[in-house]
Amino acid sequence: MTSFRARTFTKPVYHWAKKALPRLSETEREAMEAGEVWWEAELFYGNPDWSKLLNVKVPVLTDRERAFLDGPCRELCAMIDDWSLNQLDADLSPQVWKFLRENKFFGMIIPEKFGGLEFSAFAHSEVVRFISTRSVAAAVTVMVPNSLGPGELLHMFGTEKQQDYWLPRLASGEELPAFGLTSNEAGSDASAMVDDGVVEKGMWQGEEVLGIRLNWAKRYITLAPACTVLGLAFKLRDPDGHLGGEEDVGITCALVPTDLPGVETGRRHIPSATMFLNGPTTGKDVFIPLDHIIGGTEYAGKGWMMLMSALAAGRGISLPSMGCAAIALSAHTTGAYSRIRQQFGLPIGMFGGVQERLGRLAADSYSMDAARRLTCAGLDEGRSLSVVSAIMKAHATFRMREAINDAMDVHSGKAVIDGPSNYLQALYRAVPIGITVEGANIVTRSLIIFGQGATRAHPHMLDEMKALMIEDETESLEAFDRHFWAHVGHSTRTIFRALGRAWSGGRLGTAPAAGPVSDIYRQLSRWSAAYALTADMAFLTMGGALKRKEMISGRMGDILSEMYILSATLKRWQDEGRQEADVPVLRYSAERGFARIRVALDEVSRNFPSRWAAWFVRAITLPGGSAHGPDDALTEACSDLIYQPSAARDRIVGRLYEGCTRDGVAVLNACYAAVIACAPLMKKLRDAEQDPDAGLTAGTITQDQRDQIAEMQDLVDEVVAVDDFTPEDLSRLYPGLDTGSNQKEAAE
Repeated sequence: MTSFRARTFTKPVYHWAKKALPRLSETEREAMEAGEVWWEAELFYGNPDWSKLLNVKVPVLTDRERAFLDGPCRELCAMIDDWSLNQLDADLSPQVWKFLRENKFFGMIIPEKFGGLEFSAFAHSEVVRFISTRSVAAAVTVMVPNSLGPGELLHMFGTEKQQDYWLPRLASGEELPAFGLTSNEAGSDASAMVDDGVVEKGMWQGEEVLGIRLNWAKRYITLAPACTVLGLAFKLRDPDGHLGGEEDVGITCALVPTDLPGVETGRRHIPSATMFLNGPTTGKDVFIPLDHIIGGTEYAGKGWMMLMSALAAGRGISLPSMGCAAIALSAHTTGAYSRIRQQFGLPIGMFGGVQERLGRLAADSYSMDAARRLTCAGLDEGRSLSVVSAIMKAHATFRMREAINDAMDVHSGKAVIDGPSNYLQALYRAVPIGITVEGANIVTRSLIIFGQGATRAHPHMLDEMKALMIEDETESLEAFDRHFWAHVGHSTRTIFRALGRAWSGGRLGTAPAAGPVSDIYRQLSRWSAAYALTADMAFLTMGGALKRKEMISGRMGDILSEMYILSATLKRWQDEGRQEADVPVLRYSAERGFARIRVALDEVSRNFPSRWAAWFVRAITLPGGSAHGPDDALTEACSDLIYQPSAARDRIVGRLYEGCTRDGVAVLNACYAAVIACAPLMKKLRDAEQDPDAGLTAGTITQDQRDQIAEMQDLVDEVVAVDDFTPEDLSRLYPGLDTGSNQKEAAE
C-alpha cells in the first residue's frame, strides 16, 4: 500500500519538492547536526506539552559554586576600578590578572580531574552575570576562555593526550587562550575564510615531521594580544594526499603556541572604548605538527561542526549573562534614581513618561533572566541547544540595548556626563559589542533562529529534506512518502487546532492549572498553533525561496523567540512559588509579547507571495481585533515594583554587585535607603507645610530626625551631581587635548 501511495499520489509532490525545497550545503548540514532541539520544538509543533516545560529541573547552585560567587567573585569586583580600567590603564591591573589565575576563573568549564572548577552552566552564567554588573571588560576577560575557545573544544573533542597536557595548564592560567575565527574576508560567513593550512613535512623540535604550514590574518580576537596559545580555524588542504583523502579537507581547528616563529600578536583594537584585550593576529609560514589538530587527524575537516557544537553552549551563556546583567542593573539603578530625583516637587518616578520606561525595565529584567535560567537548565541536562542559544544571544542583547536606552532616558544628563560616578556609560558603550560578536544579531535573527529552527524544530521538515537527498530514487521516494504523509496529518490537525483556538479567543488552548495566569498559557497555546500553521504555509508556498526571504524569516524568528521567552517567564513564576506580587510583570510580558506576535504574524502573511495563502492564514489565525500591549494601569503597577523597595524588587533585579566605597552604585544604594527611611518624615513636613528647619523649630521633627534628613539630602546631592574635570585632569586622560589654551591663544 505504501508503494502504491508513493507511486500514485506522492510522486508528483516528490518531484515538486526536489525543485522547491532547499538542498542543504555541507556547512548547513554540519550546523544543523551540531545541535539539538528542545522546548522550542514543542512551540514549533503547535501544541506544547506544558508538563515538559514545568518538569525541567530548576537550576540551583551547589555550596561550592555559591561560595565562589560570595568569595572570589565579590573580591574580584572590589579590586576593579572600571573607570580607570577603561580611561587610564587600558587593561586589568597585574594584581587582578594574578587573582584571576590563582582562583581559576579561566577554568570554570574544565573538569576537576584536570584542575578546573567544573561548574554547571548555571554557575558559569551567574559568575559572568555578577561580574558584568561591575565591569564589562572584566566579564569579557573571564567569559571568553570559558566560551568558544580551546578549552571548550579540547574538552569536547580533544585527544586524551591533548586534554592531559593542555587542560591543566588552561585551568591554572599558566596558558592564556584565544580563538581565531574571524578574518578580514569572512565575518558572519566563516566558510569564506581564506586562512590557509597545507599538509607538508617540516621541522619540529629538531626533527622532520608531517605537519601543517599555516598562513592567517585574523581580527577582533579577544585575548589575542596576550594569549600564549591560539586556537585557530583555517581551511586545510592536502595537495600531496598525505592524509589519504581529498585535497580540500575543509575547515579545521588547531592549537598554535604563539611563541612560534611567524606568529604575530600584541597589537590591539579598542572595542567601543571598552578596554578588554582584543586585537588582530597574523601568521606567516607557521609550522605545527599534525597532533596539534584539536581531536587529532580524525577531526581534520570537521572544524565547522566542532565550532557549532561549542557555540551551542557558549553562545547560550556568555552574552546572555552579560545582557541580563545590563538589564538588571538598568532596572535597579533607574528604579532607585527615579525615587531619589525630584522635579516639580515630585519624584520623577511618579511621572507617566518615566513609569512607561520603568515598567518595561521591570518586565525585561524578570523575563530575560527567566529565559537565561531555563536555558542554563537545558544546558545542564547535557543538551546542545543551537536554536535556543541563538534566541538567547540575539534577544538578550537586543533587550540590553533597549533597557540601557530606557535607563539613559530616565537619568538624562546624569547618564550623559561621563566620569567615575557614571554607572551606565560603560554598559552603553558595550551594547554594540554584544549586538555584534558571536554571530551578528542581524544574521542571527534573519537567518539562524528560524532558518535552523524551521528544519530542526519542525516535526517533519528535516526528515523530508534528508529523504530528498538520498541518491537512490526508489529509496528516496519511499522515505519521502512516509514523512510527507505524516506532515500532511500534522498540518491537518494544526489547521483545526489553530482555527479553534483563534476563533475562541484562545479559550480552547491547553493550559496547566496555574491559577491567575492560566489564561496566559492558553493564549500561548493559541499562538503556537498559529505559528505552526503559518510556518507550514510558508514552506508550501515559497519552498526553497524562503531561504532568501530574510525579512519573513526574521519575523518568524521573532515569534519563536517571544514564545520561548514567555514560556520561560511562566516557568520562573511557577518555580519561585507563584509569587502574587510578581503577577504584574508576568502579565505585562505576556500582553506585550502577544501583541508583538500578532503584529509579526500579520506582517508575515501580508508578505506571502501567494495571496490565497495569505488570506487563508489570516482568516484562520487572526480573526478580528488589533494588537494592543499592556494598558497604563498595568504599566504603572510594573513600574512600582522597581520604584519601591520590596522582595519583588529584589527578585526582579537579582544578584548584583553592590558597588565599591563611594562609587556611583554604592552612593545610589545608600541614598535610596536614606530616601525611603526619611519618607515618613518628609510627608510629615509636607503635611505641615514646613521645611526641615521650620519643622525642627516648630517641634514637628526632632534634632536627630533633622540630622537624618540632612544626611539624606547630602546623599541626594551626591547622586544628582555629575563629574567634572580640571584642565590638568583632562590632560592626563587625553594627552595633547586642547584644554582651552588654544582658544585663548587664538583670542589674543
